[in-house]
Order: sequence, then structure tokens, then C-alpha cells
Amino acid sequence: MNRTFDRIMKVYYAVLAAIGVPVNLAAIVILSRGNCGLSTCTTYYLVSMSAADLMVVITEVILIQFQYFYYPLCFLNITPMCSIIDVLARVAADCSVWFTVTFTIDRFMAICCQKLKTKYCTKTTAVVVCSTTCSLLFLKNIPFYFVYEPGKIVDNVPWFCVIKPSIYIDPGWLAFDWLDTILTPILPFVLILFLNALTVRHILLASRVRKELKGQSKSGCLRDSELESRRRSVLLLFTISGSFILLWLAYVIFFIYYIFTGIEHSNYVLFWYIFGKVCWMLRTLNCCTNTFIYGVTQSQFRKQVKSAVKYPLTAIIRLINKDIILFLDSQMSICIRQLLHTTLD
Repeated sequence: MNRTFDRIMKVYYAVLAAIGVPVNLAAIVILSRGNCGLSTCTTYYLVSMSAADLMVVITEVILIQFQYFYYPLCFLNITPMCSIIDVLARVAADCSVWFTVTFTIDRFMAICCQKLKTKYCTKTTAVVVCSTTCSLLFLKNIPFYFVYEPGKIVDNVPWFCVIKPSIYIDPGWLAFDWLDTILTPILPFVLILFLNALTVRHILLASRVRKELKGQSKSGCLRDSELESRRRSVLLLFTISGSFILLWLAYVIFFIYYIFTGIEHSNYVLFWYIFGKVCWMLRTLNCCTNTFIYGVTQSQFRKQVKSAVKYPLTAIIRLINKDIILFLDSQMSICIRQLLHTTLD
């Protein structure tokens, strides 16, 4: 059973990497051009989220999962190297989660706090928030570098990363582990659900008031232009937040089960072993969904994607047409010269 599930995971992570790298690169390039009809601050948050998702694919999938399935013995198994990769993977996952939170806060300010909107919803604020968040998360994860010890020493070279036994009993490390899990993803869960609930409440109240003021409470025939303009922004917010919550929910449930039962990893029954792996797979899948969400909810983004796909095809067609025209011109000139030569003779 474990071997069969390992084969499934091997194929799954290969497909995830094949999709995750190009779609996140495409999202970064297309959004950075600023032609998707989004505000500059929203665009910056989305670009930051795509960059963090791309780093998750590179570190968690390609450097960690691929190393386990495809190249189990290589330089990545050297203890300092795999310790650094673990820290980078944690930073990437944390940034992916917390950039979703900062984006949710930005949309909450834009929709519900009109007085703060002009001050908070700017590109400068987005740059400060994202850079500060990334820096703090990097500092938070540095202690994980010291969690591991070598599994064996070969020719004075430390190989493999084995968690130190003291980590499981040291009060300081246990408290730090709790803090780490609360920060990602329990606190983001609470913040996103709370802010989205306030956003929905504000939208419902504002919609009711505007309909009453416009005399639409009975007929409902006319469409409010301001509410319509907010619809795409709200749809983008809720789809991104909903996707994050759904894909991380199983992982949170698994963590709560692990904490309250106190079960050790070595004592997992087959069901909980597979469930834990599935939770990790769903969590990793979150790094590929946002680009597809942009395509579904944003018409301008779809147009940019179509243009990007058509561009190399049109360039090839133009090049072929140019070569054909040059060839025909050369053949025509040869025919004309031969005709003139024959006539003169």
C-alpha cells in the first residue's frame, strides 16, 4: 500500500512541478506589465503571492520531494545543504500564506474602510508590507536550521538531516513549534475568515442602503455601477481566500489531531500516515491555484494570457511568410531575367 501511494505521490509532484513553475512565471510576467485592469497595490500583492508560490514549487517540490523520489543520494543530502533547503521551504510556505493575508487586509481596507483606503491601498504600502512580512518570516524560520543533526559522517562530511532527539522534549523548542504552527496557518485562517465575514457584512449592508436610495428595492431592474465595479474585486478576494482555506483545512485538522492525541510519527497507523501525506499534497497544491483563479475571475488577465500564447505563433507565422515572400520574389526575379534573356536572343 505504501509503495502504491509513493508512486502516486511521485507522479503527483512531477505534474505539480510541470504546471506550477510555468503558470507562476506567467502570472508574474503578465501581472507585472500592469495591463490587467487592477490597481497598482493589488497587482503588487498578486505578484508577491505568485513569486512566493513559485518558491514553494522550487523548494518544497523540486528540491525536497524530487530529491526523495528521483535523486535520493546527491549533494542535497549534505546536512548543511538540506538544513538550508528546509529553512527556505518554510519561508516560502509562510510567505505564500501571509501574502494571502496581506492581500485580504488590503481588499478589506479598500471595500470597508473608505477613509483609510487612500492611505493604505497604495503601491508604497504594499511594498513595505510585503518586504517587512518576508523579512520577519525569514528571521522566524532561522532557528529551524539548528533542528537537524547529521545522520552519518562519511569522510568528515555530514550527510542527511535527522531531527535532534532533544527537540521533542525541550520546552523551548516545543513552545517554538507551537508558535510556528499558530503563525502558519492557524492565525491566517482566523484572520481571513474574520475579515471576509466583515467584508460580506459590509457589502450586504451597503447594497441594501444603495438599493433603497435608488428606489431599487422592488424592481431590481437597474444595476448599480459602483457595486458592479466592486464585484470583480470581491470575487477575486473570495476565490483566493476560499481556495487557501479549502486546501489548508485538512492540514489544520491533522495538526489538531496530532496535538490533542500526542501520537508519535513512528506510531502512525496506515490511515493517518496516508492522511498526513494527502494533507501535505493539498497544501502544496495551493501554490498552483491562484493563476487559474486570475484567469477565471479577471477578463483582462485572460486577454493577456491569450496574447502571450498567440505571440510566438504569430511571430513564427510572420517569419515563415517573410521567408516565403523572399523566396517567391527571388524566383520571380529569376524568371524575369530568363524571359528577358530569351527575348533579347
